[in-house]
Amino acid sequence: MVKRVLMIAYHYPPMQGSSGIQRALRFSQHLPDYGWEVSVLSVHPRAYQCSSGDQMADIGAGVTVRRSFALDTSRHLAWRGRYPGWLALPDRWISWWLSAVPAGLALIRRQRPDVIWSTYPIATAHLIALSLHRISGIPWVADQRDPMSDSDYPAEPRARRLHEWIEDKIVRHSACMVCTTPGAQATYRARYPETDGARFRLIENGYDEGNFAAAEASPPAPRPAGAAFRLLHSGIVYPSERDPTALFTALARLRQDGALGPATFRLVLRATGNDDYLRAMLERDAIADLVELAPALPYRAALVEMLAADGLLLLQAANCNAQIPAKLYEYLRAGKPILALTDPAGDSAAKLRACGIDTIARLDSAADIAHGLKRFLTLSGQARAPLAGAATVALQSRLARSVELARLFDHVIHQEET
Repeated sequence: MVKRVLMIAYHYPPMQGSSGIQRALRFSQHLPDYGWEVSVLSVHPRAYQCSSGDQMADIGAGVTVRRSFALDTSRHLAWRGRYPGWLALPDRWISWWLSAVPAGLALIRRQRPDVIWSTYPIATAHLIALSLHRISGIPWVADQRDPMSDSDYPAEPRARRLHEWIEDKIVRHSACMVCTTPGAQATYRARYPETDGARFRLIENGYDEGNFAAAEASPPAPRPAGAAFRLLHSGIVYPSERDPTALFTALARLRQDGALGPATFRLVLRATGNDDYLRAMLERDAIADLVELAPALPYRAALVEMLAADGLLLLQAANCNAQIPAKLYEYLRAGKPILALTDPAGDSAAKLRACGIDTIARLDSAADIAHGLKRFLTLSGQARAPLAGAATVALQSRLARSVELARLFDHVIHQEET
């Protein structure tokens, strides 16, 4: 029997600049191997701030992709940098809902999907899926990834109330909610104690082996002997969730103490999305010659850079303890030493420890970072930094996650039939 799924995803090629693209892309690529034909409803590329064709070839030949009209309120509807707040509720792409619902209904009439799947962190995707589910009656799986709301998130009260409303609709109307971390799963089970806990499923993020194989086939030029230790952070640096203030303070202190300098150490912050903000901090702390703010790279080129780095840096604040950055799984596959600046009580730290990695320091403590970085550099220089084993890494692949999702879809339609 042919089984079909309609996937609703904002993060999808040709978008560039977010590792979140990989979740929807790899599910759409691998699900057909497990009996599921895929249609994808995404946005017109104009909605993306940055786009690139480098991953378009990874979309499977049998995948139907429909891109419907959408605007980014902050770029397309602002006047002198300002726009009415209601035009960005629940997010800046709410205009997508207007075109996506009729586009999704057209896909449903043609494809007759058995399941609708939508993925956060663009809340509008869930609104689209909710609308299509209520109109069509097709079961809905909400890929929530991380919690959508908290006591102080979103900061704007109207947005927080709307996010809470969407969460409530997911719990009431979806067949199940999928989380990417144990912490997020536990959060929702506690938030909705009257709901069967089995409806909150766990499917983690992962890495794509095909991309890493391609990256390994085209290695970068060898670096000269005695080159400075290159520590890489690949991806957005948020002022709150990945605040580097304490890290920069620690680097300034270590430099003053003579523990490191530009001849021996280089921190590369690739595709931060906040270069101007960070540049001012670097100048203030007089460490601009220790830290490089590098532009975005095509995805596979970014993987090549990971494979060539001496160490990989993870940033995750305590207010994100129920989240694990998608790049963590890519870092594990890259096989390089990982320095994690995060809360030891959070899911990211727990995941790393489960993989045998203990080079962890608190993101909000300059003293802890200075101590942790010195230890990390010493272990790395002696080739003793802890790495995840091959069997452990293999369990983190996107292929393995796609098998889990296919089984979940099978379970959902079996429940509908019975």
